[in-house]
Amino acid sequence: MDDVTRALIDISAALAGGSAGRLDSALRAAIDVAPPESVEEALLQSYLFLGYPAALRGLAAWRRISGLPALGKPAKDFKEWERRGTEICSHVYGGQYEKLRANIAALHPDMERWMVIEGYGKVLGRPGLDLVTRELCIVAVLAPQEAGPQLYSHLRGALNAGADENEVDEAVRRLLGSLPPERARMLSEQWNAVRARRAALQKD
Repeated sequence: MDDVTRALIDISAALAGGSAGRLDSALRAAIDVAPPESVEEALLQSYLFLGYPAALRGLAAWRRISGLPALGKPAKDFKEWERRGTEICSHVYGGQYEKLRANIAALHPDMERWMVIEGYGKVLGRPGLDLVTRELCIVAVLAPQEAGPQLYSHLRGALNAGADENEVDEAVRRLLGSLPPERARMLSEQWNAVRARRAALQKD
């Protein structure tokens, strides 16, 4: 794992479960190693999992600490989002993709559409950050929350996106020390379950 990915994981974890001071420290550390565009993408995507208040808090802290103006221009590729979202979501979920869409649609059809178009098309399909790093940052955002099934899915998603198992393992170990015991236990259990399933499939 490179220093950029480590810095973005630290920012994501601090935004999800840390104090303002911890977030400031993670952002300051990132200035020396991570491209500003990558930091902004990690902060932007957090709104899918933490909500607008947390994402706005993270971006405000980044503006204050970096002194940089907002990068890029407002997205206008609305027609592209559904195509891009379908492609990326199916890549992340692999053989579970159709089942996932059916399960979410059963909860509410609009939520299923938002997941693909809004989540994967509009946000996670943006340029500026590769999919493996996005998935590892999502793991960092989910780990402090009561989100076991989603955490499992994105641990698998990181592997499906092309992460090496050792890379995901390093990310998990990096997160464990900052989590309360019950969340650390959940993260370990979900990661062990992902690895066990992966090992079983490789034997078949």
